[in-house]
Amino acid sequence: MSFRIRAAREDDLGALYELAKLTGGGFTNLPAEKKTLEAKLARAAAGFARPGEHVGDDLYLFMLENAGTGQIRGTCQVFGAVGQDRPFYSYLISTMTQKSAELDRIFRNQTLNLTTDLEGFSEVGGLFLHPQERAGGLGMLLARSRYLFIKQHRPRFGESVLAELRGVMDQGGHSPFWDAIGGRFFGMTFPEADEFNAIHGTQFIADLFPKTPIYLSMLPESATSVLGQPHPTGKAALKMLENENFVWDGYVDIFDGGPTVTCRTDQVRTIQQSQWLRVAGDGTGGKTMMLATGTLTDFTATYGQAEVTDNGELTIDRAALDRLGIGPGDIVLAVGR
Repeated sequence: MSFRIRAAREDDLGALYELAKLTGGGFTNLPAEKKTLEAKLARAAAGFARPGEHVGDDLYLFMLENAGTGQIRGTCQVFGAVGQDRPFYSYLISTMTQKSAELDRIFRNQTLNLTTDLEGFSEVGGLFLHPQERAGGLGMLLARSRYLFIKQHRPRFGESVLAELRGVMDQGGHSPFWDAIGGRFFGMTFPEADEFNAIHGTQFIADLFPKTPIYLSMLPESATSVLGQPHPTGKAALKMLENENFVWDGYVDIFDGGPTVTCRTDQVRTIQQSQWLRVAGDGTGGKTMMLATGTLTDFTATYGQAEVTDNGELTIDRAALDRLGIGPGDIVLAVGR
């Protein structure tokens, strides 16, 4: 496998735009809008270049590159901490219990409550893989490389991590959840609101969204039936997150009702299980492992055939060593596939 993950560069704009055009909408972190993507790349460059090792309002953007051809086939993102420069809104599904003495009955109603509970969490998102490459574990390479980057730079990230999954929408890109709530307050279709959010941020949510709890029993079944459900194309992503110990605690996206899952940073499986090992040299045996090296703009991750030696060092196949740009004596962060 000749692919590797590397830090994005500002000259990746064209490739990133081509990927964004393939998302099909509803992908807030990867809008098909060149000026917004250009701003993202500039923000990522600033994040990679920021001195100091502390949590900040950083964006780290990565590209999946064919090391042989230089072709870009995927991308992913990590945010240092959300809610630093503007509120980070979610809906929390809660239960309101009430008792009527006259009727001698207890009523339990679920409500949606607008909250900023998740501010300060780091976020993994913006993962997109070219449709022609959705085999061979490249999606997993993109997803898990973010956790290796977090471990390499642990002080730059919060105590917990979240991931927002795209919610259910029809083939025209319309969200039944948005139509039931947001569309009634904004006079905008979901594609319009999603594009506006991707470009301008969420302040309009604070200005216009209702602050009082919304009873689910007052919403149409078309909206409640998709609440907390990922888009069909996101089910594999949800499974990978669950395998990393992420859980859903009732938080949903305010736009499309998709689930927001969370995990304590140090309990993410890849972060827990990966370890730093010294490279002994090249080898031909072993098992497939995910390997990462370098910091900030020099961060690189790939798959390789690796084997732990009797003295606790690691042999790695020559092709993987070349993709990582390392050799005997260097330190690599390794975890089993």
